[in-house]
Amino acid sequence: MLKRIDLTRDYKKHEVEYLQAIKNVCEETAFSGGKYADKFDKEFADYLGVPYVQGVNNGTSALHCALAALGIGPGDEVIVPANTYIATAWGVTYTGATPVFADCTADIWEIDPASVEKKITPKTKAIIGVHLYGQPFEFGEIKKIADRYGLFVVEDCAQAHGALYEGKMVGTLGDLGCFSFYPGKNLYAFGEGGAVSTKEKKYDEYINVMKNQGCNIRYYHEMIGYNYRLEGMQGAVLSVSLSYLPEWTKRRREIGERYMREINNPLITLQRHPENTSPVFHLFEVKAAGDPEKLVKYMADNDIECNRHYPVPCHLQKAYADLGYKKGDCPNAEDLAAHCVTLPLFPEMTDEEVSLVIDKVNAYRG
Repeated sequence: MLKRIDLTRDYKKHEVEYLQAIKNVCEETAFSGGKYADKFDKEFADYLGVPYVQGVNNGTSALHCALAALGIGPGDEVIVPANTYIATAWGVTYTGATPVFADCTADIWEIDPASVEKKITPKTKAIIGVHLYGQPFEFGEIKKIADRYGLFVVEDCAQAHGALYEGKMVGTLGDLGCFSFYPGKNLYAFGEGGAVSTKEKKYDEYINVMKNQGCNIRYYHEMIGYNYRLEGMQGAVLSVSLSYLPEWTKRRREIGERYMREINNPLITLQRHPENTSPVFHLFEVKAAGDPEKLVKYMADNDIECNRHYPVPCHLQKAYADLGYKKGDCPNAEDLAAHCVTLPLFPEMTDEEVSLVIDKVNAYRG
């Protein structure tokens, strides 16, 4: 069966490099933070074109650190998309602030600036935009709203390493950018990993202390800290992966653009990609008319694995039931959640496999 994503192909192709990187860390016992984690931070900062990157233990921690660095806390509100992975909201909750869920647009499926503006109150302190599926959100409009109300903008780039908005790297646009390196991401570790990017030294310094148990000098704790360091082994693996990210991104775009051109089934709705953006196709999400599970089963019957990302939008999750949201509050996000299906897309797919997916999707009849 063609998997939705097959990480074994990359591992087998670059096995010698990965194992050598791991061996280097083991020989120096540089396991927690240290040389190899620091090296990756510098390399990723150079890749993005920002002065500061702080590697952390995962993308959720990256969001927590970013919001804490901005002084977000109890009594504050932060606007987040209803259509995203739940970790975007966790970052807000961990600070003691309240996530306020905004709808996505009906065509681009990213956070809707009009919905955002309606959600602003005197308690609002920041907006988190998510470059979901590898498609940049409409940063320009969100930034205008943020400036009008004196709000911070945080980018959740967990699915968008290398994506461009008006020619600029995501993660360099807002006050801080947050990345995940979870296995399967466009840039991934052999386990957990994340990072925060910023142009502001004060945020970088705050996060460096926060992630290191609240101290600059060992055993002297300046603040309530967390154990959020990036592991040395993950830093070393990420350095190898980063060297291939441009190649992987090029291939993702080739596959995604073929899907966009060649999938023409009227039962299938595709995401719109505005001309001022260059997506990286982390996930290729489609909306299936009717019951999406029928499309998943049909594809499986044809030896193609598909799955569903985010079948329950954030505002309707049980974890946030106390916030009082109900069906109909974010209709576009709810419609997408009810019909979303994720097609296979990963850099090692062959042209023949891409053609197979296209042919089977076009032959689907519900």
